[in-house]
Amino acid sequence: MGAKRFKIEELNTADIIVDAVYEGGRSGNAGDDPLHKLIGVSNQGGFRYLGSLISPRLIVLTSSLNDSDWPDNLDRETGIFTYYGDNKHPGRVLHDTPRHGNQLLRNMYNSLHGTPSHRDKIPPILIFANSGSYRDVIFLGIAVPGTLELTPMEDLVAISKISGDQRFQNYKASLTILDIACVSREWLNDIKNGEPFSKNCPSSYRNWVEKGTYKSLKSEKTIEYRSKNEQIPSDKQSLKIVLSIYEYFKDSPVLFEKCATEIVRLMDKNFHSFDLTRPSRDGGRDAIGLYRIGHGVSGILVDMALEAKCYYVDNAVGVRDVSRLISRLRHRQFGVLVTTSYLHSQAYQELKEDKHPVIVIAAKDIIDILAENGINNVGNVTSWLNSNFPMSDGD
Repeated sequence: MGAKRFKIEELNTADIIVDAVYEGGRSGNAGDDPLHKLIGVSNQGGFRYLGSLISPRLIVLTSSLNDSDWPDNLDRETGIFTYYGDNKHPGRVLHDTPRHGNQLLRNMYNSLHGTPSHRDKIPPILIFANSGSYRDVIFLGIAVPGTLELTPMEDLVAISKISGDQRFQNYKASLTILDIACVSREWLNDIKNGEPFSKNCPSSYRNWVEKGTYKSLKSEKTIEYRSKNEQIPSDKQSLKIVLSIYEYFKDSPVLFEKCATEIVRLMDKNFHSFDLTRPSRDGGRDAIGLYRIGHGVSGILVDMALEAKCYYVDNAVGVRDVSRLISRLRHRQFGVLVTTSYLHSQAYQELKEDKHPVIVIAAKDIIDILAENGINNVGNVTSWLNSNFPMSDGD
């Protein structure tokens, strides 16, 4: 059964339900956007709000979730939404944007972390994503700034990027999707009237404002292993990046092992001290390394083993490849499998059902890891490869 859908003629009275689709017009212009009819905000922009910039009553954030330069992401298992601000091109300072989105982010997080905290001054934040059809949108949930795990120094950070020869900054914000399945039309009307804490206010939002309690909307996976489509990027630019990495290393798989260790380090800085094993005597492992748990002198180091497979995107990593890594894992050691393709469903299913301690980094994961580190198009991926893995090191 598909997601609930609301036609354009229903938007003025519809409730706003998580994962529901809200259809826009079909005229082919900005007036097709459904959010103006649904909520009353403007019909363009990633940041939209009701009320004033200094004291908004409600904020709407929209995302395509498909921008490799600025990879907004919803982790449905944790309820954490990562959102990038609106200074996405050089030529402006961090807060000087036409839609004032970065000012809104700064103001919200200042209120969150002020002494005392002023959470009552932070409006409800409604998150929508493009559905991929016309201007229709999907409601992802109602969010608040910050998370239970991140500190005030981590939940809103200014990151630097370079476009051409120009350097500029943008925000990376972490928000929590609250455990609220539906924003009722009654509560939405109360918010518009300046009464967000009316009798129609959901308890998860009220508790966050009054106590700072984060109760996130989590979705547990019923199937833990991923399909091929979930491991291979779907957009053309990301596929080109994966293919460029494959083409670079296809005749030098030993050098790809070095690249795989760097990808793992980019994913998590707690990985370190990699030692590439000799090709003729690797014992089923292309590299061994350490993972740090804890901080400073109280931390401990855990052994890990890495296997790297530079395969074409349609060539699956199979049961034999995975079994080879698993059989070589020592006591209290975990494994990491890095591939430019995907893990075959049978191998993935066996890996999960038998609860083997192996992390799978497939083609799509590589794209996401590189994008989070500012390596997000074929040009800068090629530069990264040439700079860090010259063929003289592995041919």
